[in-house]
Amino acid sequence: MFIQPWDAALDDAEWRTWIADGHDFGILSVNGMLGHALSTVPTHFTVDGTALLIHLARPNPVWKMIEADPNVTFTITGDYAFIPGPWRAEHDVPPTDGVPTSYYAAVQFTCQATAVDEPEAKAELLRRQMAHFQSDGDHAPIERDQPPYGRMLPGIRGLRLDVTEVRATFTYDDPKPAGQRTDTARRLAERGTALDALTAAQQLRRLDRIGTWKP
Repeated sequence: MFIQPWDAALDDAEWRTWIADGHDFGILSVNGMLGHALSTVPTHFTVDGTALLIHLARPNPVWKMIEADPNVTFTITGDYAFIPGPWRAEHDVPPTDGVPTSYYAAVQFTCQATAVDEPEAKAELLRRQMAHFQSDGDHAPIERDQPPYGRMLPGIRGLRLDVTEVRATFTYDDPKPAGQRTDTARRLAERGTALDALTAAQQLRRLDRIGTWKP
């Protein structure tokens, strides 16, 4: 993932806070077998210290690839929007000469993957995930010898992704003048489609922290 200097995360707290704010679904990318393209799996995940926890169906063909090469990446994207060219045109050029772009946030983890197969370890992994995704506790106990989860455990495998590198980008036109960035956030709020409001909030948050970007 290419990251311009002005798009990089300002600190680890920035991307950690962004993930904790409901960005818990991403794409697992696994190296394909010799002669084949890589394989991707969309899935929810849970953060466990310096690792990510996920689980997948046992028949998923990705397991053979992970066993052959446990070096994987996991990517989360969000708060994205297409920015039309006229919004970005400099004040002294025709609006039609403005160059469009994409705004987005993304965090990419490089990881070492380890399968979790022992029944109690799988049950504990599921407990951790449920504590995050269904924190009200409105579910049956997750026990290896009790229904309903006990009979389902053989059908899944857990996966622990130990993070070795993190690359994060918040691409919101930070080198542009503050007035232009504020105006773009306003236009996003007015357009109000898809993730426009969230994208505008990210742009204003970065503007508040950075102000006028300096190399």
